Amino acid sequence: MARLAGVQSGVGGKGLSKTHPLMKRHRKILRDIIKGITKPAVRRLARRGGVKCISLAIYDTARSALRDRVTEIMRRVAMLLEHTSRKTVSIDDIIYTLNAFGTPIYGFDDNTRRRVWHGQVGA
Repeated sequence: MARLAGVQSGVGGKGLSKTHPLMKRHRKILRDIIKGITKPAVRRLARRGGVKCISLAIYDTARSALRDRVTEIMRRVAMLLEHTSRKTVSIDDIIYTLNAFGTPIYGFDDNTRRRVWHGQVGA
């Protein structure tokens, strides 16, 4: 049986196209990521803030406000990383950026991040 020139049989895994090598078997459908902040999550945030009754229009408003805030924080973190010539974001970068915003986050200072071992040696 003669084989055609340029056609490779059995190259790639299941569903990988021979004519379109960049096509994947399962395409990820891109959706709006902000919809991952569900209504119960917004409701929990509002309850923590002391809100008793929530209007239906608040959910999209809260999502857009959250998106704007996270976008601004990540923009400043990216500027910090570019200035320090790094590519990996650390906890310290986020803490520094939030402190620069005037919104410190508690529980991540140096005293609480250090691991302390309370066992006895050679007991």
